[in-house]
Amino acid sequence: MTTATDTLVRRSARLDLDGIEFATFADHPLDPGALRCLRYMHDIESHTMCYLRDLLVTRAHTDPDVTAFLATWCYEEHWHGDAIAQVLEAHHEPAGPERVATLRRQLPRTDRFRPLLYLFTSAVTRHLVTVHMTWGAINELTTQAGYARLAARAENPVLTDLLKRIMKQEGRHIDFYASQARRRLESDPAARRVTRRALQWFWRPVGAGVMPKAEVRFLARYLFGDDAGLAAAQRVDRQIDRIPGLGGLRLLERAVQRAVERAT
Repeated sequence: MTTATDTLVRRSARLDLDGIEFATFADHPLDPGALRCLRYMHDIESHTMCYLRDLLVTRAHTDPDVTAFLATWCYEEHWHGDAIAQVLEAHHEPAGPERVATLRRQLPRTDRFRPLLYLFTSAVTRHLVTVHMTWGAINELTTQAGYARLAARAENPVLTDLLKRIMKQEGRHIDFYASQARRRLESDPAARRVTRRALQWFWRPVGAGVMPKAEVRFLARYLFGDDAGLAAAQRVDRQIDRIPGLGGLRLLERAVQRAVERAT
């Protein structure tokens, strides 16, 4: 019998770039703020393999649906990073393997111990995979919203076309993560308590554990700091509210408010 995961995996594909004219950026370059956001997005999409490294030492590797999805997720995210790299290269910006290698060399030494932290946490709580599925849903929701906001702010038709294609694949990632989160949280009060506390104490915008704090704050302000951005952040928070046990957290809105306050 074909499952939702089977369907998602079979639909997995390298991002379709047919018809994307990257050369047009030479005559219609993006503004510095949009490029700064794209550098951030490039770096985080290209860091997906490192996130996968951490997760696979946990109990997640025993669930065939989860591992099948994660293989798909990592593959598609790689090509998202590659596509953004082509936008940066069209602006004569460093991108691709050269930039990724530099980023990974600059990670703090503690990064090498992250798999041990995940391994230990997985050993002391059976809810880590549930936390990660929920965390993944939230991160994909905020990522998709971030791409939509960047398209709106940049007002560049070529970039908008590219970002819409990326957002479509991100939507499938949201569907998997969110369905897993709901299924695991609905019937388990302890999982809901652990997941809610983990998010309250530790959740930060996507990439906050990798990128400099100044870049995280800039991205939050640039994409979500105006009225339209705040409305987008609130829409994401309302989607999070629909996940069992997570009502009223206002994760993204509060993150944006902190970023705006620290800029003044």
